[in-house]
Amino acid sequence: MFRTIERVLRDTHAGAKTEHGAPTQIERLLGAPTHQALLKHDGFWPAQGPSQNLLGLRESLQVREAGSIYEVTGERLAVADTSAEQIPPLGYAIAQLHGVYILAHARDGVILVDMHAAHERTTYERMKTALQSGAVPTQPLLVPIAVELSVADADLAEEHADVFRQAGLDVVRSGPAGVRIGAVPAMLKQLDAAELLRTLINELREHGATRRLDEALNELLGTIACHSAVRANRLLSIPEMNALLREMERTVRSDQCNHGRPTWTYVSMTDLDRLFLRGR
Repeated sequence: MFRTIERVLRDTHAGAKTEHGAPTQIERLLGAPTHQALLKHDGFWPAQGPSQNLLGLRESLQVREAGSIYEVTGERLAVADTSAEQIPPLGYAIAQLHGVYILAHARDGVILVDMHAAHERTTYERMKTALQSGAVPTQPLLVPIAVELSVADADLAEEHADVFRQAGLDVVRSGPAGVRIGAVPAMLKQLDAAELLRTLINELREHGATRRLDEALNELLGTIACHSAVRANRLLSIPEMNALLREMERTVRSDQCNHGRPTWTYVSMTDLDRLFLRGR
């Protein structure tokens, strides 16, 4: 029996097909959807998760400027205790894959996180919370940014100046076809404000001004969050990746980005063992 198994395994290689042209078992396993049971909860994780202090990384690390997500300096941190009861819900970061995904050591498996989608969601929720508490804190610019527009777009920007201001963007008419940006959201002061303003104006032109104010503001915040989220191929340190994971655990609805895409997925040890035909 063992010789038969060895012969079958030897003949099975990447791209191989069965004699009927059907996918091999390995291909079927690789094409199978990963375990999604942990994505069922709207509220996400219980509040009583283990403290990030286990890593020596202070929970006070918060999202800062868009251009430098979670600015953290220091050496790469090692996981001090990886026993199941000590691992946070989204685990500990191990590596960054192709500048796009975070690979994390989790309870009984691994977790893959789309870092752009996750950062976009956490940024959006923080800005929305700030807006609900009054207004998004702004950072005045030492030198206002001059933005050249068409006359029609300048009219549109002036008409919606109050909406922009509530979203943390101070826009003032400076001429027939121009505006000045005098302040940006404090938490996102490194973003390209001129490009963002043009995008927002295009959306206002496309969707019109008939929407309710709160809907318009949520659209603006979503666009701002998308523009400010960390981009693909931006290399993150282990502390930065862990800070994002901890922020996700504290953020409601962080299992989906603003466009409805999943931000992370879980692969259990059982799934991994099945891929390598372990236990057979």
